[in-house]
Amino acid sequence: MIALDDMDRAILRALEADATLSAGALGRRLGLSQPACWRRIRRLEEEGIIAGRRLVLDHAAAGFGVTVFLGVKLATKGRVSLEDFERAVTAIPEVQVVQHVLGLFDYRLKVRARDIADFERVLRRRIMTLPGLGQVEANVLLSEERLPGPLG
Repeated sequence: MIALDDMDRAILRALEADATLSAGALGRRLGLSQPACWRRIRRLEEEGIIAGRRLVLDHAAAGFGVTVFLGVKLATKGRVSLEDFERAVTAIPEVQVVQHVLGLFDYRLKVRARDIADFERVLRRRIMTLPGLGQVEANVLLSEERLPGPLG
């Protein structure tokens, strides 16, 4: 684990806001030369602090206007393996995130659908047929605000 200085944190904040910034543009913004900025970014990647860069979609604009979080508790009868459940649930394209959690539920799923009718179809035909499925609780996302992370 490397110690992050103020410039590292500034680079990370800038890349969190816009991961498409080049090392040159980022360096100009932060008062670094392009090679110095590139070396810092490369070091952050090599240390695993920057694990990747991703595209952020506007799901509603892409036709997926409903997001539902499901709490899933596996049934105790039959004792299906976690691997079997995980393999089956990750094969459902509408399930965007699968989190194995500790607490009331065993898993938390993030499901994207075109609308409520589409979500109901996914729920009935795909999710409710998962191996070992027990209790399911749904929470429909009404709004979302992205807050800055711990780097500020």
